[in-house]
Amino acid sequence: MIWAIFTKSVKEQLRNFWILILTLSMAPFFVFVYFLINEASQPHYQVRMLNLDEGFHVLGEEINLGDDLLPELQTYIGSVDNIPLSLKSSESRVGAIKEIESHKAHVLVVIPPDFSQTILADSSTTPVIEIVGNLTSTGYLISAVWVGEMLNDFMAQQTGRGRLFVVQETALGLSDQVDEFELWMPGMLILSIIMLMFSATIAIIVEVDQGTILRLKLSGMKAGQFLVGVGASQVLVGIIAIFLTLGAAISLGFEMRGAFSSFLLITLLTSVSMIAFSLILAAATRSVTDVLVVGNFPLFLFMFFSGAAFPISTNTWFYIGDYGVSWQSFMSAAPAISALQKISIMGVGLEDVRGELLALTCMTAVYFVIGLWGFQRRHLRTN
Repeated sequence: MIWAIFTKSVKEQLRNFWILILTLSMAPFFVFVYFLINEASQPHYQVRMLNLDEGFHVLGEEINLGDDLLPELQTYIGSVDNIPLSLKSSESRVGAIKEIESHKAHVLVVIPPDFSQTILADSSTTPVIEIVGNLTSTGYLISAVWVGEMLNDFMAQQTGRGRLFVVQETALGLSDQVDEFELWMPGMLILSIIMLMFSATIAIIVEVDQGTILRLKLSGMKAGQFLVGVGASQVLVGIIAIFLTLGAAISLGFEMRGAFSSFLLITLLTSVSMIAFSLILAAATRSVTDVLVVGNFPLFLFMFFSGAAFPISTNTWFYIGDYGVSWQSFMSAAPAISALQKISIMGVGLEDVRGELLALTCMTAVYFVIGLWGFQRRHLRTN
């Protein structure tokens, strides 16, 4: 019985050619879109520097550290990889602020008149360097941090005092090798499985829409048998979809880290979860047209609020292992994305994503209970 339902479901899936194409191509399409967005928006921040330093006279010689500061910082930026800054001198405060307001620059650094005097002669005080910018802008925050670090280095060299501390960065896992495009890819991989919501629901509801569910009911088929037969064909579609998406991502520079077995397990669990949710959607609809209309709402909820399309931060209610459960966890794609991010970016194993896997399994079980009850009650009752 299950094998017959499986082969029939595969044939029906091939007949619904455009639904299959949509399911398989949506996530790879978004991979290319995100790649183009990333290429077109590589972050680079513009810093303007206004030098008001009046200099300092010593032994008949005038020293102006403010004049030396800009070329020193430009040399430093050129000698260190991946500093997304460009520094230019500004003639006036008003002009620099207008550039910030028009988004041509992110930060204005104002060197005070007593800059050289304070550093070279008055060791009891420190120069007050003004940093001007839009404090709500990410560009300001990143630029200000970089400028602050470089100013500390410059002043330490000029005074010979050395820095109070040295920061040593230690990257977690492989996070120092991952760019923004790769950060998006775990969500895109899970999105390819979220798209099963359409194909799986249609594969289930087409039996109702075409009236063939009546023959299945009269044959004594149980809801569980029907779900296993149809679900197996949809798991196959989900595996094909995620590998097509993975292939597109790898071709554009994504590197899949972590154990392949862990990746495959998350793929299978998420596919089963989406099929279970599709059963709920099938219980709420009666035709393919209903699915195409009603199904858009949960599809967009899962796509945009589970973290598939872009990261979302939520307040944690409680923890399952290391996984923080929130309202987002009601969409099983959320723990799946979290687990895949840890595996592909941090390079961890299954032991470190037990919380995510448990949350994914629990939500899948809830979907199954609700879906089986609803589908049996609405479409499989013989009376």
